Amino acid sequence: LSKRISTDYGVLLEDGVALRGLFLIDKEGILRHSVINDLPIGRSVPEAVRVLTALQHFEEHGDVCPANWHEGDDAMKPSAEGVADYLAKHDN
Repeated sequence: LSKRISTDYGVLLEDGVALRGLFLIDKEGILRHSVINDLPIGRSVPEAVRVLTALQHFEEHGDVCPANWHEGDDAMKPSAEGVADYLAKHDN
């Protein structure tokens, strides 16, 4: 047991215990999302699925997913104009 992955991702503590880490890597091998929790804090599976779905949406459509985005919600084009259009439509 080499613990290489936990070492490479910076979650291995000096005593050999790994922190709770979640890393989403895109099709090109680019790290797109990471969260590292201390030992007493658990991860959220629904949040991990939401972020994975947002990444897949981006990869398929090229749209940017705003905060708290869920599948089926509007996304925005990755430009100043796209953001302005989104904000104009969702001005609360």
